[in-house]
Amino acid sequence: MTTNTLRVALIQDCDRGLVSDNLGNIERQVAAAAEAGARLVLLQELHNGPYFCQHESVDEFDRAEPIPGPSTERLAALAAHHGVVLVASLFERRAAGLYHNTAVVFDADGRIAGRYRKMHIPDDPGFLEKFYFTPGDLGFNPIDTQVGRLGVLVCWDQWYPEAARLMALAGADLLLYPTAIGWDRSDSADEKTRQRMAWILSHRGHAVANGLPVLSCNRTGFEPSPDGNSGIQFWGSSHVLGPQGEVLAEAGSEHPEILLADIDLARSEQVRRIWPFLRDRRIDAYGDLLRRYRD
Repeated sequence: MTTNTLRVALIQDCDRGLVSDNLGNIERQVAAAAEAGARLVLLQELHNGPYFCQHESVDEFDRAEPIPGPSTERLAALAAHHGVVLVASLFERRAAGLYHNTAVVFDADGRIAGRYRKMHIPDDPGFLEKFYFTPGDLGFNPIDTQVGRLGVLVCWDQWYPEAARLMALAGADLLLYPTAIGWDRSDSADEKTRQRMAWILSHRGHAVANGLPVLSCNRTGFEPSPDGNSGIQFWGSSHVLGPQGEVLAEAGSEHPEILLADIDLARSEQVRRIWPFLRDRRIDAYGDLLRRYRD
């Protein structure tokens, strides 16, 4: 069987304070990943700073920046210097009062290959994103790069099979999720286990249902809430899955880590030949999926 191996790296990290400190560390980690042979590098959600969405404050909008802007200029140079495709996650200032949670894909020559604006925006305890982010308006469109067509989604999107399916139907070769997810420290041990396993299971389901590799890069470390609530213990566990949901690599839960994995891109077609889910879809019978609920 023909193989087409792609080495990928996921940079699982904790917030290091200043934007300059975070970006400086990203530069070091991407250099190490490239030295190890990675051609595609995925960063975690909102990697420039803390996960500020634990509270609501208009001052947090000062963190946003335009795209292109200072961070994209620095990240573009990083991608070009090491010849890697780099997937970043930024707080985009589109206009005054209009902001997005945006993934930016840099091709190996440093060019911005495309961007994806997070479509599903949560509003849950500790994850108050609707205050900050306007839902994306770019749709579910894969981004073409030198290493393949990337179906980039962001965090809360990971719970929606429709998003993964639409990326697959548009020809994505890989599904990628920069994420920021973790526990409330007051949760019981059993509840923590259920949450983490459900998160991993959702990604494995996307891989199986679409016959595609899945990359998910999460934060790690504890971040207290600015409003004095308990904060979030990000559970790390970044992972790379094959097209049958098999775990190719998984990071630990408590520490920063460069997670490396080799993906055989040719396997997706082989898997889809024995599990032809796209062939057997009953597209004539799915109209009710456009309804909020079937009352």
